[in-house]
Amino acid sequence: MSFENLMSPITINGMTLKNRIMMTPMGTNLANPDGSISEEHKNYYKLRAQGGTGLIVVENVCVAFPMGSNGTSQLRLDHDSFIPHMYELTEMVHRYGTKISIQVNHAGGAANPARIGMQPASASDIPCKTGGFKPRPFTTEEVYDLVQKYADACKRAQMAGFDAVELHAGHSYLINQFLSPVTNNRTDEFGGSVENRVRFLKLILQETRKRVGNNYPIMIRISADEFVPGGITIEDTLEWLELVDEYVDLYNVSAGLNDSMELMIDKGYLSDGWKRYLSKAVREKFGKPCITSGNIRDPKVAEEIVATGAADIVAMGRTLIADPEWPNKVRDGRVDEIRKCISCCIGCVGNRMVNNRPIRCTVNPAVTTGEGYKKNKVSKPCKVVVIGAGTAGMEAACTAAEVGCKVVLIDENDHLGGRASRICNLPEKFRFKDMVAYFEKRVGRLENIKVLLNTKATKAIVEAEKPDLIVCATGSKIITPNIPGLLDNLAKGNIMTADEVIDNVLSGAYDIDMTGKKAVIIGGGATGLDLVECYANKGAECTVVEMMPIIGNGMDLVSKVSITNLMRDKKVCQMPNTKLIEVKENSFVTDAGELPFDYGCVCLGLKSYNPLLEEMKTVTNTVSVGDAERAPRQIIDGVREGRDIIVALEQLGFID
Repeated sequence: MSFENLMSPITINGMTLKNRIMMTPMGTNLANPDGSISEEHKNYYKLRAQGGTGLIVVENVCVAFPMGSNGTSQLRLDHDSFIPHMYELTEMVHRYGTKISIQVNHAGGAANPARIGMQPASASDIPCKTGGFKPRPFTTEEVYDLVQKYADACKRAQMAGFDAVELHAGHSYLINQFLSPVTNNRTDEFGGSVENRVRFLKLILQETRKRVGNNYPIMIRISADEFVPGGITIEDTLEWLELVDEYVDLYNVSAGLNDSMELMIDKGYLSDGWKRYLSKAVREKFGKPCITSGNIRDPKVAEEIVATGAADIVAMGRTLIADPEWPNKVRDGRVDEIRKCISCCIGCVGNRMVNNRPIRCTVNPAVTTGEGYKKNKVSKPCKVVVIGAGTAGMEAACTAAEVGCKVVLIDENDHLGGRASRICNLPEKFRFKDMVAYFEKRVGRLENIKVLLNTKATKAIVEAEKPDLIVCATGSKIITPNIPGLLDNLAKGNIMTADEVIDNVLSGAYDIDMTGKKAVIIGGGATGLDLVECYANKGAECTVVEMMPIIGNGMDLVSKVSITNLMRDKKVCQMPNTKLIEVKENSFVTDAGELPFDYGCVCLGLKSYNPLLEEMKTVTNTVSVGDAERAPRQIIDGVREGRDIIVALEQLGFID
């Protein structure tokens, strides 16, 4: 397929982009503690410039520290001292023909008081998310002072060599807190009418234009539809944009607030480019270039969006985290080599917004270092046997092969992919198929990997290969504790594990309306809630039972908000602090009472499975990756450990 529209240039107020691909501003936690940009941070953006991105919009920078801070490792542009290192970044990116903008922002009521050391402030005293911190309202004088701070930051961006500047006016941040009736109940000139709620943004735009001049692109990012009760709709957006349109060169049309986060940071089940109707509406009314985003993974969809005029530029965040080379691969016709984001939100959103860690990625274990590991080559012949062809095992096998090892990959199943190849059959987890497909193609391209499927590894089979290193990647098994009636009813098929539910989905047995049927899921972790989502969307009356105090503990933030909203909308009965005591043919007995069901499921966790480890250690050097030896974790952990096979090869003297 030709991608001539996607790869065509576009000029916006003197800024010419080589293609229509933009990297969205997405927080990384890679900045230095003082808010300056780190060398690792620069390399992160350099990789995306090398990869062919037309426009990079650097993640939001703080315009008023500490009150406006959004995280503990956020970039700052509230002082001239940050300009020199920012210039080094723009200079580096420009070498690759990529244009670079930066997003200026104030967190407002979204700031965490524990991190900023004070009560956050906002348009009003209304929290910007359900259960959030209560902010104080900014005084009228403070609002006017903030206008200057935004404009100051924009001028610094221009001085630092950025080709454009973006004002963040969406996603529950400060400007949006003024715009939205959900968070603005002011009675001064910045509250009440549409004109008043827009006034803060309009003043910032006017002052910024004075500072940067007429021939400098100004972008704004907006939540064109907030998708919350009483929030801004697309119709409202088309009205209020009339008040600021003369100051804007480029609209970055997004959606959602904190309380609709699964639509703001797109949940995996949402189709590629689903937000395009919003950018199309803005583009048709104002006739100015528009950007759209929303799970854009497939280059065919990106091409279609530009070709049909739904948007002028397609924006990708997680797509380019997962594969910095996405633009080059599309340009060069290597689409089948793309490593697609699976929308798990673990290493990106989860790391930054929940765990206060630097950004990572489930499918890309080298977010900030790229493919440099391939420069390592074994200095002497080395044969590696990998037992288990799940995601961790395949990453270990591919990495070893890419640095020159001969590899034998053994799995007792008739296919690659391990547990991921099952999970992807759940309707809401279909993007996991992209990860399995990526590994299948990567394994297939490496001539020095021999794959043995339908083969149960034994000491004799492994010894016959004469390996120098054995990698045990045998994964985990479902926990079935000794609860009265559990094993008997599993054997009889009266209840099911998650794997059996997935088998039913795959066979088509669940292509039915379950309205009026009762589904009870024991276990409120991520897997159990996947099944709640599956049954509830089929119309079943769902109950989820969890022994711990929190349902969904440890889930990524996007999935947690999504499942919370779904359970509210579908009226799912949630029973935390509840213990399973007995399993009967058609009911679960808990310490809170008996729960009859039409569909009964148990999701009580996983345990490590590594029956060969000790035996393999008698053969030769042996390591474990993924869940095989340590307590079961997430796919991201196993993939990272698979890549770390490089370390084992170094320690054994095969790589100098």
